[in-house]
This record gives sequence, C-alpha cells and structure tokens, in this order.
Amino acid sequence: MRHVLTSFLSVHWAIVFALLALICIDGDRGVTAALGVLGVTVESARFVNLENIVVVAPLAIALLVVSVLFFWAFVDTLINDAASPGADSVVRIAFISASGVLSMILIGGAAQGINGLFMVVAVQLAALLVSYVAMLAERRSAAVSEDAAFHATAHNMAKAAAHNSLLSMISGRTSPNRTGPKAKGGR
Repeated sequence: MRHVLTSFLSVHWAIVFALLALICIDGDRGVTAALGVLGVTVESARFVNLENIVVVAPLAIALLVVSVLFFWAFVDTLINDAASPGADSVVRIAFISASGVLSMILIGGAAQGINGLFMVVAVQLAALLVSYVAMLAERRSAAVSEDAAFHATAHNMAKAAAHNSLLSMISGRTSPNRTGPKAKGGR
C-alpha cells in the first residue's frame, strides 16, 4: 500500500525548506526575505547584518540538508513498505533536523532582537509535529492492517484445513499421508 499522506507531507516539507534555502541565498535579500516568507518583518538587527555570507551560508546549507532529508523520506516511502525495520528512521531524522534548524533560527533571531519570531517558529514547529504524528499514524495503521490481513488469511486457511479434515474423516476417505481403514485392507 502506498502512503499518500506520508508522500504528500514529505514532498511538501522538502519544497518548503528548499524554497527557504533558495530565498536565503538570493543575493539581494538573504535571511531577511526568508524570515519574511515565514511571516516575520525584520526592521533591523542588533549585531550582525543578516545578508552577510557568514549568516546566510550556514542557514542555507542547513535548510538544504533538511530539504534533502525530507526528499529522502519521500523516496523511502515510495520504495519501502511500512513493515520494514527502518521505515520510520528517515522520517524521524528529517523531522528532528527540521525542528533543530527552526530552533536555531529562533535562538539566532532572539539574539539579534528580531520581534515576532517566537510565534512564527512555534507555529512552524506545531505544523511539523502534526505532520509527524499524521505520518506516523499512517505508517502504523498500514502495518496493523497488513498484520490483520495476514492473521485473517491464516485463520481462514486453518478453518479450511480443519473443515477438509473433518469431511475426510466423516466420509471415510483418507488423505495421502494417513492410513485409514480402507488403506490397510484395500485392493
């Protein structure tokens, strides 16, 4: 079973973080434009110019790494099933990395005295959390439904075998592996 919600959310977050990284490395605007996309207006920073390469490069690289991790989670969703042992590890790493990058943006923004950043990052972290829970629930429900289908099939096969054995015993026929009354004194 393909995981539609997991695939969609993985692609969504990959695109979001890739666009933020692309906006960061734009030579004219830098981090100020990326924060503007998130919903924060930056009047002035206290200590460091937010268009400086020392600020832009690490943030853009971190955002690109998170984007690649979400894309990797998307590809992993397409290739592997939910029952594989490492199915949740890539998704977990991607969400932990995204939360870490957003936390670093919050810490850096607070150090720079950027107002309104806490609420924007809190909303983004909440959206990441909801996405992670939805993806985890979809993966777990798929694994449970596969287990339930396996158990139902095994139960039906056992019932059919017991029924056939009972009919065989009632009719007096023997199976190839058993020796019954007709097999001993037969022909």
